[in-house]
Amino acid sequence: MALEIERKFLVAGDGWRAEVSRSVEMRQGYLSGEAGRASVRVRVENDQARLNIKAAVVGAARAEYEYAIPLAEGREILDTLCVGRLEKIRHYVERDGLVWEIDEFLNDNAGLIVAEVELATVDQVFARPAWLGREVTDDRRYYNQWLALHPRRTWNDAD
Repeated sequence: MALEIERKFLVAGDGWRAEVSRSVEMRQGYLSGEAGRASVRVRVENDQARLNIKAAVVGAARAEYEYAIPLAEGREILDTLCVGRLEKIRHYVERDGLVWEIDEFLNDNAGLIVAEVELATVDQVFARPAWLGREVTDDRRYYNQWLALHPRRTWNDAD
């Protein structure tokens, strides 16, 4: 089984921007609502499309499978079959041997910036950059599927 171990944090301030090595615009959509055992997503970035399946659990570790699909099919799926969509710019920051993926959300999720780091083990110790805010690994509102189906602009208690 493919296992993703990832921690999520809100971002505090703009100090991370000076460390960005590259940025990529992404469009993604979900083929199922929130009631299933897995989230099924299609993502289009640059000239690539990928289908992703993740266990629908909240927490640092969960099963994940990902497959390349033809770009035209990815765009068609995104435009015609998805129940929720989102757009974001993913910025990459390399620091202390780790790659931080910082998602700057657009449109209905504008203003939200979340940093994620993939780890080798659930209990891996890592240095926390000064720009990391509150950890949200266990808060489903910050998972992309939730944001696609319940955009931040609709929250009553937005952080």
